[in-house]
Amino acid sequence: MKPTLFLRVASVLTLIHCAGHTIGGVFGKPKHGAEEIAVIETMKAHRFDVMGSMHGYWDFFFGYGLGVTVTLLIQGILFWQLGSLIKASPAVLRPIVALFCVNFLLTSVIGFKYFFIGAGILELLIAASLALAFFTVASA
Repeated sequence: MKPTLFLRVASVLTLIHCAGHTIGGVFGKPKHGAEEIAVIETMKAHRFDVMGSMHGYWDFFFGYGLGVTVTLLIQGILFWQLGSLIKASPAVLRPIVALFCVNFLLTSVIGFKYFFIGAGILELLIAASLALAFFTVASA
């Protein structure tokens, strides 16, 4: 199989991950009752000075969530573009593909440990697609 196909698979999986993270995580509504709502309200209410700006834990939580959304979106687009570029410059792009593969392997560990099995599995599938792209470039 060609590395382009595996990079396109990684792209689509990353965009699915982006959509799920954004809909379910960043903009998801509380589903676990009054205690969860109380935690969120406390995160929003407790504000403190951070380098001259007043912020709360909710700002950091929500901001980092949006940051992950943007990062996944850009990575999904990048993997699609790499699928076209890898034909012309396989030796140049192999290390980049390997680096993103390691990134998704490590984030899968974080996903399994701190989030939930779905995130971990999706990140493993992305890493596997990138690994297959890496190894099919080597054999091409």
